[in-house]
Amino acid sequence: MRDTELYRYLLGIEPPWMVERVKLDLVNQRVDVWASHEEELRWSCPECGVLVPLYDHAPERSWRHLDSCQFKTFLHARPPRVTCTEHGIRQVRLPWADAKARFTLLFERLAIDVLRESDTLGATRILRISWDEAWHILERAVERGLMAKDKRICARIGVDEKSVGKGHTYMTLVCDLDTSTVEYIAEDRKQTSLDGYFQDLSEEQKKGIEAVAMDIWDPYIASVKAHVPQAEDKIVFDRYHLMTHMGKAVDEVRKKEHRALKQGGDETLTGSKYLWLYAEENLPEKHEERFSVLKEMKLKTARAWAIKESLRDLWSYTRRGWAYHHFKKWYFWATHSRLEPVIETARMIHKYLHNVLTYFTHPITNAVTEGLNSKIQTIKKMAYGFRNREHFKTAIYFHCGGLQLYPVTHSIPG
Repeated sequence: MRDTELYRYLLGIEPPWMVERVKLDLVNQRVDVWASHEEELRWSCPECGVLVPLYDHAPERSWRHLDSCQFKTFLHARPPRVTCTEHGIRQVRLPWADAKARFTLLFERLAIDVLRESDTLGATRILRISWDEAWHILERAVERGLMAKDKRICARIGVDEKSVGKGHTYMTLVCDLDTSTVEYIAEDRKQTSLDGYFQDLSEEQKKGIEAVAMDIWDPYIASVKAHVPQAEDKIVFDRYHLMTHMGKAVDEVRKKEHRALKQGGDETLTGSKYLWLYAEENLPEKHEERFSVLKEMKLKTARAWAIKESLRDLWSYTRRGWAYHHFKKWYFWATHSRLEPVIETARMIHKYLHNVLTYFTHPITNAVTEGLNSKIQTIKKMAYGFRNREHFKTAIYFHCGGLQLYPVTHSIPG
């Protein structure tokens, strides 16, 4: 088999294109392949698809292709240009590369696979390309995926914030709880941040939203109520966020009591902070003996912890009525505990009780969103070198968006 025929197969080039010549450079470990096309052809206008005559050729361009063993391989060609009566002079679409790309489609598919499994810097070493080249492949993959994304209805969504920098700098994330994908990213955590998601949806898509899991955050609540029909019965305040609020209340009680005890030389609560924050069943075995003693002592912190754990039992019920009955008893206990942080948190939960109990109609949590948040934190630590917030968003969509990232490649001729 001749070199030109071999590379026709390796590059997946089909008529009317052909491999004209191949040059092997042993010193620079490089293979260069030139492609040309048959004469007297009519080409499709890239805008309207009408067959039109050849006008001329653009200057020769080069595209990096998959390596030939350890040799870098480059494809060269002069792209044809056509003249269309409706659209004027246009360059035809090439079967091996996207417009303005510097890599063949097959190389981009490989690069996407590598970028999905490593950080950008690692990908540059494996693929032997620059950081900017790797980033542009990633960026094009996300653009391609967002363009191809279907307008499906996300029935159950999670809304959460993500801290992205020092100080109070946030992003708003909307996740599909059924597919575990990030559907939307916006700056800040204002009402307008979330409004942008709903404004891009059709009325049918908004009506198709069955439930929204979120933390108690008034701007998000206002946005959902402004856009989602019957939102009052679809918002579900996330149980894990509610337990986080209770955990903070317990810790406030502990800190105040610890200070008071230390003044009298009592170190009972020293080093116990995290013991009170565990769910009882998740307490590490090595701490069980000490904690069993602590929780039986006449400590305000122990009472606050018991109230916290009783709230956790709310979600063990299978019926809303039973859960409501449990809450009434819990609320009386919490608000008569004489523990101010516990009382404040209990009143806050009572204020939003309707959308705490919607869990028993829509048993969802933001666990999926929190899992994606952890993945996003890993993305942030992987030294992507993103130079602005838009780069960070692009990286999130690439790894967490569930997008069709790959370019469509033609079949290899038989």
